[in-house]
Amino acid sequence: MNIVDDLKLQYKLGGIAHKLIYWNVAFFLISLVFFYQFKNGAFNFPSWIALSSEPSGFVLNPWTFLSYAFFHSGFMHLLFNMIILNFASSFFLTFFTQKQFLGLYVLSAIFAGICFVAGYYILNLSASIVGASAAIMGILVAVTTYQPLMNVRLLLIGNVKLWHITAVILILDLMQFRLDNTGGHISHLAGAFFGFLYIKLLQNGTDMSKVVTAVIDFFTNLFKKSAKTPFKKVHKNYTGRPIEKPVSKIITKDKQQQQIDEILDKISQSGYDSLTKEEKEFLFKVGK
Repeated sequence: MNIVDDLKLQYKLGGIAHKLIYWNVAFFLISLVFFYQFKNGAFNFPSWIALSSEPSGFVLNPWTFLSYAFFHSGFMHLLFNMIILNFASSFFLTFFTQKQFLGLYVLSAIFAGICFVAGYYILNLSASIVGASAAIMGILVAVTTYQPLMNVRLLLIGNVKLWHITAVILILDLMQFRLDNTGGHISHLAGAFFGFLYIKLLQNGTDMSKVVTAVIDFFTNLFKKSAKTPFKKVHKNYTGRPIEKPVSKIITKDKQQQQIDEILDKISQSGYDSLTKEEKEFLFKVGK
């Protein structure tokens, strides 16, 4: 088995978290070919992929509220996000389903994108963003909200609580809010807030991820070919009694007429009194 077959097998057997990691890596490799400017050493994403804070960008390309969460501006950006995604997903999927995981990932990305656009409008700034950080923060904060005291063993540090790790990441975001990548930090904090909100609503009986599941199921069923089965009529005998085969009326009539003829011949030869009791009853029934 070569490395391609091995990757295919791992993708097929892996859960939704592994598939999301594969998708992010695949989109990074694709963007490296088409959108990386080797002269400048940076990506130049088109307006139909990156989420722009300009209304002319997101109004004409509304899908960018989600597409931006599958592309990254550099290898280290991708690597750090995928490490955190793998870390957070291992805890989240301990308590919740894969559909809830995917639903939260998608909704966190969309909510964070809306907050980014609104925040830049208020701050009178203009920029575009890419990256899965906001969606991943939604996953991390959601599981932290649900199980904040879970023990996590870190290399060289030892055991810490899950909320300690999440708190450090959030504090670093807040400290860098106005220094660099303001749009990224707005989306991170928005994703974190949505993760918190998701768990609180879920604990009260409202699972927002069902919206995403319903949309995915709708499009899946829309393009799924219905299996055609040949029409087969089946008769069932609900009474449990054996079904009597119908006897052709033509055949019955012929037999009946033959018997009448035989009786009439007998009467003409030997008289009516020569008939048996059954023959007389038969004539009586036929004559009604």
